[in-house]
Amino acid sequence: MIEWTRERCSDVVVYVNTKEGEAAPGELRAQWLAELHPEVTVVRVEHSLHNDWNDEELWNKWIDLYRASWPLDSGPDVVVSSDFYISELAERLGAEALVCDPDRVNVPISATLIRNDPSAHLEKLAPVVRRWVEQNWLSS
Repeated sequence: MIEWTRERCSDVVVYVNTKEGEAAPGELRAQWLAELHPEVTVVRVEHSLHNDWNDEELWNKWIDLYRASWPLDSGPDVVVSSDFYISELAERLGAEALVCDPDRVNVPISATLIRNDPSAHLEKLAPVVRRWVEQNWLSS
């Protein structure tokens, strides 16, 4: 088990998956994360892949994409997410899976919930994100 400390944050890579036409542009989401967490490496991964976790060929494309955009000399050692497919992704990358709060008990929010009803979840957003949501999604 890897112990996470502030010193280890320089080894943390956060992927922002993005494709054309998203409600909140990937470039902006990556910028927010980089500003909010300057101690980690944020990598925007642009693609046109869909999610079908039963499709072996598609899995191979996802793994190739992640490996091609990996910015460090080694790794990853651990893949962290609350998404159900994370164990399979970690195994395919040769890493340990760390599944955090899959039932969204400790952090009861998701991007889907925010997109579906942004005004109901404003208090859960970082101030810079909240301002953007208010200006771009709620000011119509």
